Amino acid sequence: MTRVAIVGGGVAGLAVAALLRQHGMPYRIYEQSARFTAVGAGIQLSPNGVRILHRLGVGPTLREHGVAAESIEIRRWDDGRLLCAVPHGDACVTAFGAPYVLIHRAELQRGLVGLLPAADLGLGRRVVSVSEDDEQATLHLADGTSDTADLVIGADGVHSVVRPALIDDSPRYSGYAVWRGLLPVDEVPALRRVPRVLFWFGPGAHVTYYPIAARQTVHVSAVCAQRADTGDVAVEKLTAALDGWHPEVRRVIGAARGISRWGLYDREITGSWHSRRLVLLGDAAHPTLPYLSQGANQALEDALLLADLLAADPATALDRYQRARRPRVAEVHRQARHRAALFHLPDGPAQRARDEDLARQVDLSHLQWLYGHDPDAELADVASTGGRGEIGSGHRVRD
Repeated sequence: MTRVAIVGGGVAGLAVAALLRQHGMPYRIYEQSARFTAVGAGIQLSPNGVRILHRLGVGPTLREHGVAAESIEIRRWDDGRLLCAVPHGDACVTAFGAPYVLIHRAELQRGLVGLLPAADLGLGRRVVSVSEDDEQATLHLADGTSDTADLVIGADGVHSVVRPALIDDSPRYSGYAVWRGLLPVDEVPALRRVPRVLFWFGPGAHVTYYPIAARQTVHVSAVCAQRADTGDVAVEKLTAALDGWHPEVRRVIGAARGISRWGLYDREITGSWHSRRLVLLGDAAHPTLPYLSQGANQALEDALLLADLLAADPATALDRYQRARRPRVAEVHRQARHRAALFHLPDGPAQRARDEDLARQVDLSHLQWLYGHDPDAELADVASTGGRGEIGSGHRVRD
């Protein structure tokens, strides 16, 4: 039976581990952190991801700690004028079989960790590189030791250490950075009464906030055109960057705590995601800008298909996985980049045309392609085509 090593203990790595466990396949996670801690902030889970989490058994976590969004609203940066409000809530469940859930990333991580035996979680095991030969894949660890496996899954994000063994490229800085923080819901009581995602679009920036932690906490993020600096920053610097914005936005930003700033990166959809004994998953394969809130959701789709294919036929799984997933994630990637410009237009003709388009979005029909993805149909489609190679047949590509 194929021995699988999973590099990365985030949502992607934990999800594929739990799915492999459901199939009875041996795996081990390699996570560089010594323990799972309450890091990060909010995360938006669209129905295509939520359905997979329910299949995994994370439904109780979502119900206890998550918040089902009643709508997604977009407002203008200076006067607060409503540009569009798309109902989600019951309409989302009716159309797509699951709600749109808002949750703290740490709570989602805890829910996934709870599905796995502690012995399978290799905490404090930092992988620095991987290699392979005809017999096995080798993980080279920071402490100077090495481990082997039949297959290595790189689920270690945009700065993946597995990816360089397959694709010779570098992360691309988008020109924008995101500032994130949390505040008590009492600072925005309307979100306790009617939980929703609020966007504010403005020149060179946009701001988002929504309730998490069973409506007790609000996640706030601001994406601004800036250098790729990272780390903790004073909230005063962010409020200065939003000078002239609506008082409500500035008040919410001013109340946020634990503000951090991170550059936003993606990569081109290029090269092969796999070789014979290595394969990439989620952001390690197709890192995407966050403007569709699809990072975790696409990783969950990847994980479900890859685990099902490995369980069915390891000899053809990797090639089938890439061929099935590539068109969908390429479209998500393309649309995310398009929204990077659309969200941040300066006031003028293009902005007015965008706002007119937004006003026509009154229901969920424009999201059918995204939320309505059917993983069972995807598996059936790929199962009807042939694969090739032994664990996989990809090769290293240099760009």
